[in-house]
Amino acid sequence: MIDFNSKKGFICDMDGVIYHGNQVLPGVVDFINWLHREKKDYLFLTNNSGYTRRELQQKLARMGLDVPEEHFYTSALATAAFLKEQAPGCSVYAIGEAGLFNALYDAGITMNDVNPDYVVMGEGKSYSLDTLTKATNLVLNGAKLIGANSDITGPIEHGIAPACRALVAPIELATGKQAYFCGKPNPLMMRTGLKYLGCHSAEAVMVGDRMDTDIISGMECGMSTVLVLSGVSTRETMDTFAYRPTAVLDGVGDIVKVAEGQK
Repeated sequence: MIDFNSKKGFICDMDGVIYHGNQVLPGVVDFINWLHREKKDYLFLTNNSGYTRRELQQKLARMGLDVPEEHFYTSALATAAFLKEQAPGCSVYAIGEAGLFNALYDAGITMNDVNPDYVVMGEGKSYSLDTLTKATNLVLNGAKLIGANSDITGPIEHGIAPACRALVAPIELATGKQAYFCGKPNPLMMRTGLKYLGCHSAEAVMVGDRMDTDIISGMECGMSTVLVLSGVSTRETMDTFAYRPTAVLDGVGDIVKVAEGQK
């Protein structure tokens, strides 16, 4: 079992770990209180590119959770950081929501629907045949294709919705070009998250509910990993993967119980 008291930083997925829809999961309040009480550095990290940090902060506030804005990190921020590093001052044609646009603007990246350096795809209601056609032709004319994350689907109230990977696929098929995805499980997102926390991977724990994004990205960055069974993965589906989490717990509240038992 992980010695949680000795760890400096915690990176936690959100949906399926902190909440389901608009419902806080059991043990989350205890977990957040423990993080604050023990002065742990932490980031709540999501592959959803649509939300700004403030929107995520307010979403949790509506559920009764007090988490300051600086404790959130999204695939939109990871995408903007990647582009700023690769091509400072570049221009993009972006399809997405406020979270993606704000992150790009804050990184000094401008919008360009004539001859952009990149076409950047996130989730969003602005996605249409017109925007898809525009993006396809810009890529054919030389723009590089970037996806905020490689999630194929995302959970919604009555089922699933196509997510970024599925939305990018028609452009890939039409152009023969492959997108580069910046969100989990890309280790780039995790390493940038660790920089935000100011701690080394050996000092950090990745907490998530998905083997195929959360656990693999934490493992490949050298972090201890905790699979919580409050979201997508189960003990049965876990066994279909060739790799294992460091620990398996029912929910984040169990981290507190284990930590207090280790003292």
